[in-house]
Amino acid sequence: MNEYELAGIETIARGVLIRDGKLLLCKAKGGATSYLPGGHIEFGETGREALVREMREEAGAECRTKDFLGVVENSFLQHGKKHCEINLVYSMQIDDEEITSKEDWIEFFFQPLAKLSEAHLLPDVFNQLSSPPAFFRP
Repeated sequence: MNEYELAGIETIARGVLIRDGKLLLCKAKGGATSYLPGGHIEFGETGREALVREMREEAGAECRTKDFLGVVENSFLQHGKKHCEINLVYSMQIDDEEITSKEDWIEFFFQPLAKLSEAHLLPDVFNQLSSPPAFFRP
């Protein structure tokens, strides 16, 4: 076996929710970086099913997935080891006005698109959401 066979690649479902010019993000409490909400796809789940489940588990919110927006590959160092992930990205809708965490280690917040760079959103390619294409604007 080589190092690539041992490493594994995580597959994650992520959701994009833009409301009143603000993007829903989450981060570890006290963390310096943020990311799109979502989580790991479990064996036997579709990306859409995983996103709905993760939003229910982490925020107690009933989420509806909408358009498939694309795939984002990402690799980075985590605790000194190379880490790789594939993010399946969907637009989503949540009717709840307030979205709060049910987990004690993460928090959700809406970041103004005009100040998206201040949220230190990872992976960096997601910062392109600061000026979403016209077809995506609510």
